[in-house]
Amino acid sequence: MTAQYILGISAFYHDSAACLLRDGDIVAAAQEERFTRQKGDDSFPKRAIDYCFGEGGIGVGDLAAVAFYDKPLLKFERILETYLGVAPRGFRSFLKAGPLWVKDKLYTDKAIRDGLGGYKGRVLYAEHHESHAASAFFPSPFEEAAILTVDGVGEWATASIGMGRGSEIELRKELHWPDSLGLLYSAFTYHAGFKVNSGEYKVMGLAPYGEPRFVDAIYRELIDVREDGSFTLNQRYFNYLTGLTMTSPAFDDLFGGPPRVPETPLTQREMDLARSIRRRRRRATRLASLLRETACSTARRRAHRIAGLDARRVPRSRVHARPDRDRAPRGWCRLRKPWR
Repeated sequence: MTAQYILGISAFYHDSAACLLRDGDIVAAAQEERFTRQKGDDSFPKRAIDYCFGEGGIGVGDLAAVAFYDKPLLKFERILETYLGVAPRGFRSFLKAGPLWVKDKLYTDKAIRDGLGGYKGRVLYAEHHESHAASAFFPSPFEEAAILTVDGVGEWATASIGMGRGSEIELRKELHWPDSLGLLYSAFTYHAGFKVNSGEYKVMGLAPYGEPRFVDAIYRELIDVREDGSFTLNQRYFNYLTGLTMTSPAFDDLFGGPPRVPETPLTQREMDLARSIRRRRRRATRLASLLRETACSTARRRAHRIAGLDARRVPRSRVHARPDRDRAPRGWCRLRKPWR
């Protein structure tokens, strides 16, 4: 029987990559930056794709389908609704983002086909959190598992609970934009003077040198955490809805000054901010509780790994350190807002 090859592509945001499957098994995977030597390269991953084809001994004509990691039109819907919801605020941000979408990102299908030399076959689009869930569950040794995904934002979702069984994944609950654990962390990355979607690991490395003196302020002002692990962010302190920065002047006032200018010397304040958000994030999100909610919501004892937080996933060790605590309180099984 002829093998079925599927090429997976992530591109046009950050850290472009490609992965080749043969009959559901991974043949090869690579990030584009490994070949271009450009950190976080977001371009179409032509070199990574060529590498995967070389490892598999195939060409584009052998593909049964190409899969893209999110749904650009659904994401554009979220962006448009956000701008309409906050107008006339956010006009400067729209002037910057709008032309980029109209010129490039709305034509993802054409970019994929052109990048593959005029590919005429099927192009499949998964939702962003489906892709995260798939990357966690399908390579795992489990036949079935509950799945928790937490990141910045996909199309609308910022966190999701789902169930994996065999070759199927079903997402059952979501938290929606603009309430996002990933964006909360990125706000501190920005305020510490590092590049968002790139410098988060530097915040992680900076944290051991600081003191958690801002923890109470974060808990009191920035985030409201509910018993089921869901949360909302106080948008008074953030600017990503309407502006070109992550944080607002209110954030500056709360934490004793404006964002650090990139490449200037680090101060104790940045170290303390890093330590505080690391500690706050562990407590506020209650990741072990979220996984117990996941297991309860999906009626499964095995709560599988977290995807989407990259270098920020330190609390995973706490999740796996308590295998005896895999059953959530019965009240958590109810579907209630803001889980949708």
